[in-house]
Amino acid sequence: MNDMFLRELRALFGDAAVKTEESMALHTTFRIGGPARVYAAPADTMELARAAALCREYGEPYCLIGRGSNLLVSDHGVDGVVLSTERMDQASVLGTRVRAHAGISLAKLARLALDASLTGLEFAAGIPGTLGGAVVMNAGAYGGEMKDVLADVTVLAPDGTVRLLPAEELGLGYRTSRIPSNGWIVLEAELELKKGDPEAVRARMDDLAVQRKAKQPLEYPSAGSMFKRPAGYYAGKLIDDAGLRGFQMGGAQVSEKHCGFVVNRGGATAEDVLSLCEEVSRIVYEKFGVKLEREVKYLDRI
Repeated sequence: MNDMFLRELRALFGDAAVKTEESMALHTTFRIGGPARVYAAPADTMELARAAALCREYGEPYCLIGRGSNLLVSDHGVDGVVLSTERMDQASVLGTRVRAHAGISLAKLARLALDASLTGLEFAAGIPGTLGGAVVMNAGAYGGEMKDVLADVTVLAPDGTVRLLPAEELGLGYRTSRIPSNGWIVLEAELELKKGDPEAVRARMDDLAVQRKAKQPLEYPSAGSMFKRPAGYYAGKLIDDAGLRGFQMGGAQVSEKHCGFVVNRGGATAEDVLSLCEEVSRIVYEKFGVKLEREVKYLDRI
């Protein structure tokens, strides 16, 4: 790592916001992952853009993460710069529009909408991720998706330019978008919601929270749903029907509460999770002829 690069990065963010050999287990909901060579947390979109420019200037590979949900980091860590949006959580409301930075949690964003008597974001209240990640993967739950409420997105392009893109240009589909393939980094997003009855909004959020607690293994670290939903099937049911409820390899286990989740029962490694997923996929395909595609992203190298 170039010493001059580190000095400039620390001058940009402050020493406390730049760490070396930082365990990624501290920054993922799975509580798994080796060290990042450099871990830095910009405070706002301008700092993020300047940090990305600095990485390009010094030829340092970099990637962006939110709060580490839907993410599995390799046991040997990340040989590059991890830029986190964890401090970028500013948001504002104007009428029925909500504009927010990429690092705001979906839970905080849903509460902000509730406080403004806005409806449309209730589905996202319990998703343990950030707005940026939710836009990238078109996150959804309980019949709602980000594409239902997304108006536009501000992205940082690989050439350093900042672009405002309407939602229609993002290619939003089931747990996918054009954002990763274009190398775009989400800086901000604007949502179009509707005026609603705050008591009805709160009741819906409370009801979904009860459903999540009853059905999902919230008592263990995980990265959320491990596999995408195959066309015409449900991944969790296929896994259950294959007799794999509670199946375990090392510290990684198919959840006994919801077979679509893989949980860290304690001391699980990324290799445990990958091996378990590979075996689950093999058995499901062998029994039912259905290929399971992992939804959780694996960060191995930049």
